[in-house]
Order: sequence, then structure tokens, then C-alpha cells
Amino acid sequence: MKSTIAIIIPCRNEEGYIYNCINSILSSNYPKDKYDIYVCDGLSDDRTRKIIEELSLKHKNVHLIDNIKRTTPYALNLGIRASKADIKIILGAHAEIAHDFLENNILSLNKHLDAQCVGGIIDNVYEDRNSKIIGMAMSSTFGVGNAHFRTGNKDGYVDTVAFGAYRSEVFDKVGYFDEDLTRNQDDEFNYRLIKNGMKIYLSSKIKSKYFVRGTFTKLINQYYQYGYWKVYVNKKHNT
Repeated sequence: MKSTIAIIIPCRNEEGYIYNCINSILSSNYPKDKYDIYVCDGLSDDRTRKIIEELSLKHKNVHLIDNIKRTTPYALNLGIRASKADIKIILGAHAEIAHDFLENNILSLNKHLDAQCVGGIIDNVYEDRNSKIIGMAMSSTFGVGNAHFRTGNKDGYVDTVAFGAYRSEVFDKVGYFDEDLTRNQDDEFNYRLIKNGMKIYLSSKIKSKYFVRGTFTKLINQYYQYGYWKVYVNKKHNT
């Protein structure tokens, strides 16, 4: 019997990406009656909400949830609580998944029964010259260290993954994403997961695309926030 899946997508003002993101899920080879898509929108003021609403009219497994606090961890928790699915997958609005992404997440969880979370490899998509330069840096060990989900250098147990697929019981044991964190909420959650004796497995068969931020200003702002909130997380856990 196929596992049920909830795909949770936090977003705000993503009119240029959200259709392709959702459509990539709807085009997957996993049975449509076995998964639901929860787009937790931070009250977008562009065409994002209209696009989601139109898709939800055509596909009963697409759901729009209002994220009144407009933060990522709050959006993630709204989506997690909205579903009783066996597996909860976190996805970004700038992402598009491979047709076998859902299937390979389930196969990996079934193969590695000691893992409570699995994730895969991100293939960067470059929209212009600057985004290609940024993407090359974010795909190299020099640029991102041991973030194997970006470099694709490893299959095996890791500290964290992007777009993780979690067994639903994890949230009963570890709790939910920390709503105090504007950034790094996934790293902090995975830290708690491992601290509680659970494991995360990275499989190169699980593949998705990510559309790289196109300006150095956006990249600087993104990584400034990563650094700022990482210090906060370290202090919070006294590590």
C-alpha cells in the first residue's frame, strides 16, 4: 500500500515560480490520490494567490492556506498540522521536482528504516550570468562546505538536507519548526532530530531543481540572515 504524502510549500509573492513548482508535483509519477499539496501563502499581493486558487479548482489535492504571520516556520507548521499524511515533505516555491521525486523519497524511507528523514540532490538552474556564477559557488565544496545536498558528493547519513521528507511521527517526538527563527529553521529542526537519536539519509536518486537567486544583493542579504540566525540557534542550544 502506497504511503500518503503531504507536500508543504511556504511562499509569498512568487508569481514567477509557484505555477511551475506545483505543476512539477502534479506531473510526478506518484498516484494523485496519495498526496496533497499545501501552499502556505504569506498574504501575497501579486498574482501568486490567484494562480494557486485556479490550480486548486482544477486539482482537489491542491490547497491554499493563509499564513497571517508571513514567516517560513509558521507556514511550515500550518502545513504539517493540516495533514495526517504518513510523510511530510518540505519544498521551496523556487523548486521543481523530478517526476520520480516523490516515489524515490518513499523508496529511500522504506529502504533505510533507521532514517526518520530523507532528502536528495538540488540541481541549480541559472537564469542569467550572475545566477550562474552564484550557482557555481553554491555547488562547490569551497562555497558551501559539507552541504552535500548542494554538491552531490555523497549518499549516506548527513546532518541536514534541503526539502526533507519526514515520517509524521517525528513531529510528535521532536516538536515543530521553531517559529522564533526567521532563517535556519530547517537546520535547527534537523539538529533537534539528530539530538533525539534519529537519522537523516541523503540519496542522489532524489532530485529537484532550484532556481538560483539572480543578484548579488539578494545573495548577500540571504547569507547575512543565515549567519545571523545561526548564531542565535547556537546560543539557544548552548552549542
